[in-house]
Amino acid sequence: MSDIATPPPSITAQALPTPTSLRGAAQAAAARGEPLVVMTTLTGCPYCAIVRNHYLLPMRREGKVHAVQVDVMDRTGTLQGFDGQLSTPADQARAWKARFTPTVLFFGPDGRELAERLVGIAVPDFYGEYLEARLAEARQKLK
Repeated sequence: MSDIATPPPSITAQALPTPTSLRGAAQAAAARGEPLVVMTTLTGCPYCAIVRNHYLLPMRREGKVHAVQVDVMDRTGTLQGFDGQLSTPADQARAWKARFTPTVLFFGPDGRELAERLVGIAVPDFYGEYLEARLAEARQKLK
């Protein structure tokens, strides 16, 4: 009954979960045989909304990815890094040198990047193929 009154996903503001621990999120992903997919995001970023709503959220709902987001401007939240140290999401994004949003990163349980990052949306028509290729590479390196 509630599904009838729910606006389509393209209209509603949706978000990926924000982790409190990158290490914990990456270990949970690896236990499923998946890399941890992290999207850096910025409030109001229309390109972030495209990647989130049209690619990562549908894939997450279907169980195809373990994806989370990190807000590059969040200086008040607490985030445990892969090394166990606490910082803010903004500081973590800066440590990754993720200067553009969205940047999609693919991590193993040890915090090592497993595939080339996807920075921005250079060619929207091919973004899905680029994402799938990076995921395949990350999954292969995870084995």
